Amino acid sequence: MELTLNQLKQYDGTNPSNPIYIAVKGRIFDVTTGKSFYGPGSSYAMFAGKDASRALAKMSKNDEDVIGSLDGLTEKEIGVLDDWEKKFEAKYPIVGSLAA
Repeated sequence: MELTLNQLKQYDGTNPSNPIYIAVKGRIFDVTTGKSFYGPGSSYAMFAGKDASRALAKMSKNDEDVIGSLDGLTEKEIGVLDDWEKKFEAKYPIVGSLAA
C-alpha cells in the first residue's frame, strides 16, 4: 500500500474504525496496538497520521518538527532516528510506504 501524506492523515486515530498509522523514514507502521501512546489525547498523538521522522530524530513533540524532512539533522539525531526506526520495526507491522 502506498499513501500520500494527505491520505495518511485519515489514520490519526480520530476515526475509531480506521487503524492508527505513523510514517518513519518513508515507511508506514500500523501503531494501533499502541493506541495508549498514539491515540487521541495520548502523549504522542501528534505523530499519528503523519511522518514523524524529524520529530523522533530531534526527540521533539513540536508541531513544526512532525515532518519527514531530515535536512539539517546532525549525525547524532540521525542515529536517534535509526534507533526509533528499529524500535518501531520490532513492535509494529509495516503496512506500506509514503508516495514520493
